[in-house]
Amino acid sequence: MMTAHLRAVDGEKQGLGQVLKDGYSEPVQVSEEKKEKVILSNRAGESKSPYVRAHSSNPVAWQIWGDEAIALARKENRLLFVSIGYSACHWCHVMERESFENEEIAAILNDSFIPVKIDREERPDIDRIYMNFVQATTGSGGWPLNVFVTPDLEPVFGGTYWPGPTSNTTPFEDQVDFLGILDKLSTVWKEQEERCRRDSAQILQQLKNFAAEGTFGGRLGEGADGLDIELLEEANQHFASTFDKKNGGFGSAPKFPTPSKLSFLLRLGQYPPVVVDVIGAEDCHKAQDMAITSLRKMARGGIHDHIGNGFARYSVTADWSLPHFEKMLYDNAQLLHVYLDGFLLSRDAELLGVVYDIATYLTTTLAHPTGGFYSSEDADSLYKRGDSEKREGAFYVWTKREFENVLGPQIEPILSAFFNVSEHGNVEPENDAHDEFIDQNVLAIVSAPSTLASTFGMKEEEVVRIIKEGKAALLAHRETERVRPGLDDKIVVSWNGIAIGALARTGAVIKGFDPVKSEEYLGSAIKAASFIQDNLYDESTHTLYRIWREGRGDTKGFADDYAFLIEGLIDLYEATFDDKWLHWADDLQKSQISQFYDSDGSGAFFSTHFSAPHVILRLKDGMDTSEPSTNGTSASNLYRLSSVLNDDSYAIKAKQTVAGFESETLQYPWLFASFMPSIVAGHLGLKGVVVSQGEEKDDNGNKKIKEFEKAPRGGLGTFARLDNGSTWLRERNELLKGFGVDGKTRILICENGVCREEGTASEAGLIKEQSLEGLGDVAAALPEVEEGIAVQDK
Repeated sequence: MMTAHLRAVDGEKQGLGQVLKDGYSEPVQVSEEKKEKVILSNRAGESKSPYVRAHSSNPVAWQIWGDEAIALARKENRLLFVSIGYSACHWCHVMERESFENEEIAAILNDSFIPVKIDREERPDIDRIYMNFVQATTGSGGWPLNVFVTPDLEPVFGGTYWPGPTSNTTPFEDQVDFLGILDKLSTVWKEQEERCRRDSAQILQQLKNFAAEGTFGGRLGEGADGLDIELLEEANQHFASTFDKKNGGFGSAPKFPTPSKLSFLLRLGQYPPVVVDVIGAEDCHKAQDMAITSLRKMARGGIHDHIGNGFARYSVTADWSLPHFEKMLYDNAQLLHVYLDGFLLSRDAELLGVVYDIATYLTTTLAHPTGGFYSSEDADSLYKRGDSEKREGAFYVWTKREFENVLGPQIEPILSAFFNVSEHGNVEPENDAHDEFIDQNVLAIVSAPSTLASTFGMKEEEVVRIIKEGKAALLAHRETERVRPGLDDKIVVSWNGIAIGALARTGAVIKGFDPVKSEEYLGSAIKAASFIQDNLYDESTHTLYRIWREGRGDTKGFADDYAFLIEGLIDLYEATFDDKWLHWADDLQKSQISQFYDSDGSGAFFSTHFSAPHVILRLKDGMDTSEPSTNGTSASNLYRLSSVLNDDSYAIKAKQTVAGFESETLQYPWLFASFMPSIVAGHLGLKGVVVSQGEEKDDNGNKKIKEFEKAPRGGLGTFARLDNGSTWLRERNELLKGFGVDGKTRILICENGVCREEGTASEAGLIKEQSLEGLGDVAAALPEVEEGIAVQDK
């Protein structure tokens, strides 16, 4: 309904979109005042963003978003053309080649508009505002996101990719080419400026009304009573109805990994018994099966880089066979969390192999030498050195002849059968609009080593050895002969927060059977957290800055930067029990509340700071998208901190944050999966465990810690360890001031502000023991698992 209203503002028969298609009418006389012509110059090179800087050689005179560009638009009374994208975006690069490198288009943009290039990863606030507009007025969205806005920043017209003069892309029905859009909009603004301003102001007001309605859950302090545990059952039923039983995942093509959905499904059976009873034990088991099946299918599909490491952003096909090849930090960090939980629940060595694979990708390819993780790798690259034109997936695809030349006649048939390599390629023509994949193969595992052993008449161990050697040869060839895709080497706080938490948990889980890798992964998480604290945090004001690239950027952190970093720091504390990480998380939580919390409205966190400039619409991030909801994550953080710090004010804020999205969550609970742990916590409370380790040798405390480290995520809970160095935590939590100071090992169980001391006998354990030592063949599998080739017939 919102879309229909915005497509034809105020009941008019046609909106601006229709005007662009059909032409304009009712011209008004415009007085032509002679004034000095402003000559714009390209300022993209002044940005810290690699994506924006990459446009510095365009003939388009790109300006930097901010005071100067907006003041210039107002002085010249021009529309701003705001183009938003990111480094790894394939269609962003296509539009640059077709349009932004075109002299004719550049001349129009430079003479009639103020062109502004924005990196969505640097300014997600601007991206969200105008994405809301484009989705509401066109019914869809994506990147590149292109919007024409008035000098007052009100949106006039927008869309995503528009074909340029040199385009060979088949246009969609009724799609207007970019040159035509520029011609008509420049004329419409010149001759019908008043109408443009009136329509855009009305659209903006409707967007504000819609945003307010969407997060209305009663006034602050009210609501949330209707958010019952039954919502988890409803969300689970929705996921079950859209589950692809054949290929895993949800829905059809294009298909995304959706870590938030998978995490929800894996958690269901780990909640307290009352939740499992509501959902049904059988349905909880089926939910876990859906998630594990999806994880295995993705791990074997083309979306997974089998020669290197990591996962691409999404698959063009339903069977995960053909990805869009960009790799994102936020995807891989979330998937590390999910594959770790999948392994802990299934004890499947294949999933453990993927855990190592992703952790290796984060700590090598995406790792900054002094700490922190880079943002992404591009989809497009040169196929070989000396080429002049980039192709999508060029770094990752193979011909049959290349396999033969690199692997030789003995190994090649086995690797080709394993990875589905054929002479004419394995990409269907309908998925190859630009003929980039003719005779090319995207590697995907289609056969288990045991099956290949039978086919080729050899022992399974020999097949595994051949696959391992073949992968090493392919990797060596790829690294030496091909040109690696572009790396977006900026460090984004929010995504680093997710990676810190995932690596910290991974290090804790594998410590018992792989102490070397455990130390490496945990060390990388600590290094990243330290880097952010040293370079992107102003301790005097407790303020985060969002990005670092060759120095700190000017953009202050958004609500998601605080949310995901706080979550990562809590995970890091529970992996190291170093108070300083919990202390910092507490400071950041106070800052997030003071800067972003809606204390005057319906609760929850705005995405932008209360005093952020040039923000025409303050939004609250509620639904899970490619990243978990900022508010869902914040609610979990608040509950966890309230438990470990015994701070009721945090629990109250958590409940109010959940209540802020009550109306939407009741209608579409499956879109708010990251809120579900907090909904359960709001009804059942949290259980916190505190172990104070004394000087005498007592294995019960260590056993409790090990049990916690091996537990998959389920309901929200906390775990703390006290020792002689836990001064800050004892001062912050009054319940712990005198606990364990007698030098004896003690275990405290806290629920809803009430604590009881537990006996130290082993049978009194709170957390169900999760034995990793009973995996049997895992120790033998580890060398192969680290190479990512373990496959089981499941």
